[in-house]
Amino acid sequence: MELSKRQEQIIEIVKSNGPITGENIASKLGLTRATLRPDLAILTMSGFLEARPRVGYYYTGKTGNELLTENIKRLKVQEYQSVPIVVKEHTSVYDAISTMFLDDVGTLFVVDEQSCLIGVLSRKDLLRASMGQQDLTAVPVHIIMTRMPNITVCRRDDMVLDAARKMIDQQIDGLPVVKAVEGGLEVVGRITKTTITKVFVELIRGNHI
Repeated sequence: MELSKRQEQIIEIVKSNGPITGENIASKLGLTRATLRPDLAILTMSGFLEARPRVGYYYTGKTGNELLTENIKRLKVQEYQSVPIVVKEHTSVYDAISTMFLDDVGTLFVVDEQSCLIGVLSRKDLLRASMGQQDLTAVPVHIIMTRMPNITVCRRDDMVLDAARKMIDQQIDGLPVVKAVEGGLEVVGRITKTTITKVFVELIRGNHI
């Protein structure tokens, strides 16, 4: 997180004089308490400072990298999951290709009549199927999809970092977010490498800490 010059000054004052009240910090900077309130709120929420009632602010001793790591470890999949793109098992390969390109996704999730996950289709699966001489409108996706239980999934309460590790380990671009229901796993979302990359970039820019 990139701090402003005044925020850096506040941290140095608290390091040298903490615990110290907001009024005393403002006095040392020649400013009003109201002027400093946003900066103190940012530094406290970010983890650089902690505040105790009737005592004041004190420095936590944590570096920017340590705070970034802590924030990453707190992020949950449910905060960043997007709408899943699903097809039924009897959908044709041709229609699956059309769906993938129209929705601009790299992975389709195949569900049964109860909307439970039974398969996954990647770009590679569809490309491989389209290279033959077969009629793609006559080939159902369940013939070429990756089937359960050979599908890596995640839950809404999983950490984003754990989802990222799964994608790296399995060399895949996205995961279905599922919840257990009678009869199997219902697909309730998706999370992708692109989504996670955006999250990490925004964290580094300081938009989330």
